[in-house]
Amino acid sequence: MFPIVLRTLFFYAVVLVMMRIMGKREIGNLSPFDLVVSIMIAELAALPIENMDKPLLEGVVPLVVLLVAEVGIAYLALKSETIRGLINGTPSIVISKGIIMEKEMRRLRYNINDLLVGLRTQGIVDMSDVEYAVLEPSGTLSVIPVADKRYVTPADLGMTVKYDGLPVPLITDGRVHWENIEGAGWSKADFARLLCQKGIEKPQDVFFAYLDSGKRFKYQYRRSENRQ
Repeated sequence: MFPIVLRTLFFYAVVLVMMRIMGKREIGNLSPFDLVVSIMIAELAALPIENMDKPLLEGVVPLVVLLVAEVGIAYLALKSETIRGLINGTPSIVISKGIIMEKEMRRLRYNINDLLVGLRTQGIVDMSDVEYAVLEPSGTLSVIPVADKRYVTPADLGMTVKYDGLPVPLITDGRVHWENIEGAGWSKADFARLLCQKGIEKPQDVFFAYLDSGKRFKYQYRRSENRQ
């Protein structure tokens, strides 16, 4: 039993490292090539775990070959638009100025029900409100509404808004992020005084604390639904 546990942990670590090397990609955004490689990695990793007579090296070599192939083809796709199109596919326009592209839909084997579902998820109920709908290589539907149906933005109203920036985590689950505190221009003594002013006895009592876009300190105690 113990050797099986060790093999499982070993190949878990190998596959985890491989997926990290292959790069970040959401499951829904995997290209067909990425999906095939992911399935093959899972199958190849399972074989040496199930077959205890199979040497570890024979289980690792196919995984490394797949990793090299994935990274190599990804690099070629980065350099060549032709290869990128062959591997990842290209976007297809399925609605143009409110008109469904029937020929393109048939070529993609994309039926009208799938199209309607995609439009509803984008908040579109009237086909005439669509300027363009594009079926992406990942299978998601991108919808560009006609000009008078798009959301109004501050730029449309001639308004100037300030840049919000990103919130900066200072404490997560009781752990203080000193690098972020220093980046905010505070010393440890400054941060200790701030906690004292807020009535926080120790950082371990805080579930989450951060600086919002306006540089305001906000926090939430552990086991509390009230955020200050």
